[in-house]
Amino acid sequence: MGSTQTLQTVTDAEGRVTSLVRRTLLPGGLRVVTEQMAGVRSAAVGVWIGVGSRDETPTLHGCSHFLEHLLFKGTRERSAMDISVALDEVGGEFNAFTAKEYTCFHARVLDEDLDLAVDVLGDMITNSLIAADDVEAEREVILDEIAMHDDDPDDVVHNLFAAQAWGDSPLGRGIAGTAESITAMSREQIRRFYKRHYRPATMVVTIAGNVDHASAVRTVRKAFGRNNFLVGEEAPLRPRITATAQKVKAGASALHRPLEQVSLVLGVKGMTRNDPRRYVLSVLNTALGGGTSSRLFQEVREKRGLAYSVYSFASHHDVAGLVGVGVACLPAKVDDTLAVVRAELARLAADGISAAELTRGKGQLRGGVVLGLEDSAARMSRLGKAELVHDELLSIDEVLARINAVTLEQVNELAAELFTQPEILATVGPEA
Repeated sequence: MGSTQTLQTVTDAEGRVTSLVRRTLLPGGLRVVTEQMAGVRSAAVGVWIGVGSRDETPTLHGCSHFLEHLLFKGTRERSAMDISVALDEVGGEFNAFTAKEYTCFHARVLDEDLDLAVDVLGDMITNSLIAADDVEAEREVILDEIAMHDDDPDDVVHNLFAAQAWGDSPLGRGIAGTAESITAMSREQIRRFYKRHYRPATMVVTIAGNVDHASAVRTVRKAFGRNNFLVGEEAPLRPRITATAQKVKAGASALHRPLEQVSLVLGVKGMTRNDPRRYVLSVLNTALGGGTSSRLFQEVREKRGLAYSVYSFASHHDVAGLVGVGVACLPAKVDDTLAVVRAELARLAADGISAAELTRGKGQLRGGVVLGLEDSAARMSRLGKAELVHDELLSIDEVLARINAVTLEQVNELAAELFTQPEILATVGPEA
C-alpha cells in the first residue's frame, strides 16, 4: 500500500477514539492523509497541488487559475457534463479554487459515495484533455470573471495593496491574471504548465469524515493510477517558487473609479506563516479589528459612524506577510476615517492592548477554532494545508494551548514592532 503512519489519535473521556489521522506515501510521492471522524455520515476529499500564482512567470500570469477551470471540461473517460452529473446525482458538493501557493479540487459527499468522488477527481487530475475548443471557451469565461472582480472595489483595493507592497513579483500580482495575459496564453503553454506541475510528488489527497484509511488509500491509488501517473519521483517535492518577495515597499497607490464609496486598505509588513509569533498576531488582530467589540469597530463605526464595515487582517506566506485594516466609507469621510485608523494603530503601538482585550481575543479565537472544525470539509482543509504548507499538524487541543499561552507582554511587544513600521496604503474610489 505504501508507507503508512499514524499522525494523531484523539480519544474522549471514556477512551473512545473520536479522531484518527493517518498518512500514507504512495509511489511517485503522492501523499494520502485521512481523518476518521466519529459520528458523521459525510466524507470530504480534497486534492491539493503545490502550485499557484506564486509559481508563474509574467507570461504565464493566471495559468494556475486557467488550468483549474480547464480540468472540469472533460477527460478521456468523462465529458464536462458527465463530471457535473456524477456528483449532482448523489447530492454532492464539488468545486475548486486557486491560491497564491496551491490549487485545490474538493468534494463533499455521503460516506457511501466517497469512492465515486475520489474517482472523478483522480480522472480530472490525471486524465484531462485540455482540448483546444475548451481552452477558447474557458478563456472567455475567465475574462468575464476578471471583469467581475474588477467591478468589486474590495477585490480591487486588496490587489492594489498587494501590488504596492510586493511590486511586480508573483506575490504582488493577482491570482486570476489580467485580460492581457489570459488573452495571450496559448493552449500549449497551459499544457506544459500542467505536465510540469501536476505530478504526484507535488500533490496531497486529504479525506475527512466517515472514512477507513486503508480503503481510502486503495481507492486513491486506483483513481490516480491512470496513465502510469504514480510512476516517477519517490519523495514529495516542495512547490517551485519563481521569486521571493521578502522586501515590502511602503507608500501609497490610488485608483480612481466613479464609485459611491472609497475603499481603503492601510497596513504594514507582517510575518511569515511559520513565524512562532503567529498566535500572538492572531490575538492582536482580533483585538484590533476581529469583531464587534474590537477597537476599530467601536471607534470607526459605533462611536463616529464613519463606515458600515471595518476590519483588520493578517496574510501569511512562506517568505512574506502583511497586516492591515480594510474599510469603505463615503468620500467626504476619508480623511476622518484614515485619521482614526492611524490613531488607533499608533495607540496600539504605544500602549498595547488591555488584559480584558487579551481575554476576549483568546476566547474569540478558541471559539473560532473549535466551531470552524465541526464539519468534515473543514477538517479536510486543515489536513491539506498542514501537509502541504505548514510542516506540522497540530491537534485542536494543541492549537488551543498555543492560544492560551499568549501573554499580554508578547502581544504588546509585537504591536510596538509592527505598527511603528512605514505604512502601505491603497485606495479605490472617486477622485477627491
